[in-house]
Amino acid sequence: MVIDIIGNSERIESLNPYFKAVFDYIKTHDLAGMPVGRVDIAGEDAFIKIEDARGRSVEEAVYERHDKYIDIQMPLLVSESYGWKAKSRLGEASASYNEEGDYTFYKDKVEGVFTLSPGEFVIFFPEDAHAPCIGEGVIRKMVAKVKQL
Repeated sequence: MVIDIIGNSERIESLNPYFKAVFDYIKTHDLAGMPVGRVDIAGEDAFIKIEDARGRSVEEAVYERHDKYIDIQMPLLVSESYGWKAKSRLGEASASYNEEGDYTFYKDKVEGVFTLSPGEFVIFFPEDAHAPCIGEGVIRKMVAKVKQL
């Protein structure tokens, strides 16, 4: 997992060949003003989703993990909190891996919560379970999906 501000993205752009294109797009577009939906950066290898997610309590939050994609997540208008847990410390999945959606949900109680403000981002790699959308009201956010290579 990586947490940083958009102004420092150059430091991690070499970690994946699609990171630079994603961060260049983020830096040159008003994501908060965009409609909800998907923006292709490199087809299925890298794309951005603008979402209006319903905030939930820590008790309602659920860990998820992806096998094929890295998530870059960033709140756009209000703060958002996230739970985090290492894959190696996860307990039982609540259902089998969903290959089409590239996710597995887990039964573990969410802990290790941190909060990001607009202008900050988090990168969740396949070894990072995360519980997003912890907060109140509607959380406008950006989720970039980048193919794990």
